[in-house]
Amino acid sequence: MCKKNILSNIKKKKINLLNFNLKKMINFFIKIGEKKFRAIQITDWIYKKQNIKFDQMSNLNFFLKKKLNNIAVIKIPKCIKKIKSIDGTIKWKFLCNKEFIETIYIPEKKRATLCISSQVGCQLKCNFCATGQLGYKRNLLVSEIIGQIWYVINKIKKYNSKKKNFPPIKNIVMMGMGEPLLNLKNIIIAIDIILGNYGFNFSKNKVTLSTSGIVPAINKIAGKIDISLAVSLHASNNTIRNKIMPINKIYNIQLLLESIKNYLKKSSANKGIVTIEYVMLSKINDFQHHAIELSNLLKNIPCKINLIPWNPIKNSSYICSSSKNIINFANFLRKKGFIVIIRKNRGSDIQAACGQLIA
Repeated sequence: MCKKNILSNIKKKKINLLNFNLKKMINFFIKIGEKKFRAIQITDWIYKKQNIKFDQMSNLNFFLKKKLNNIAVIKIPKCIKKIKSIDGTIKWKFLCNKEFIETIYIPEKKRATLCISSQVGCQLKCNFCATGQLGYKRNLLVSEIIGQIWYVINKIKKYNSKKKNFPPIKNIVMMGMGEPLLNLKNIIIAIDIILGNYGFNFSKNKVTLSTSGIVPAINKIAGKIDISLAVSLHASNNTIRNKIMPINKIYNIQLLLESIKNYLKKSSANKGIVTIEYVMLSKINDFQHHAIELSNLLKNIPCKINLIPWNPIKNSSYICSSSKNIINFANFLRKKGFIVIIRKNRGSDIQAACGQLIA
């Protein structure tokens, strides 16, 4: 296809350059008759200088600016609401092509974690999770995934320029709305941008993908994506997991654990350790015999265990395990040699805690 036809096709709908990693950006500029170094200039403006207006990109000539304004755009999802928790957690609500998603900024003293979404809703229907109740609507585009990070980084810099003390984002966790591995194509591109030195340049140890256990996808990314992996296990046996996580009827615990081992063999992120997430549900999965089962399941897997006190959601009969039961559960696992963390409750007063995102 000649350059003229490419340009005429592009003009019909402007291309959002935020959907491109560096490789795709280079291909785009070559197709429109420009040198590949222009792609490097553009990504530098987007991610390093945090500027998305072509007319303000001083190292682009007049004619290139005009061309880009005609055929391309750098479009960030529109933020329509910001809510701040009493503990400092911030929830941003974004409008993405008539659908809503949520992104959570979780500050500590010197650093912050950003929890991003990968889908509008979720098709996995975990019945202890508000997003699962919402149902699945669609996958997010790369620009919608990356745009969450870009927007919040930009906002934090602006806040701090006004002498407000917001710690910088040091960790990215894909634990928001949706199952990342069911949006694999776009997630792979987004991760390239998040890790790439042309992009956000995060360390692979500071980026975590959380999955409910899409076994073929875990096996597929093994050796291709090297970031920290977190797995939502939430049960010590298949009987319980079948009830609370329907995905287990397709990929059971044994298949899931084998895929985790396969991933860890090919990963050096997070010192080759997987994070096992386990929501604490009263009288469902929090008895001592569940802790015994869990320790037996995980004894040959390098892992740390993240115990998550269940956060209340509408239309659910679940009850969070008591603090005593959670501590006893954790202590039993620690005696078995496991690293165990009890997750802090952050943002629950604004429906921003784990399992509460529903937009």
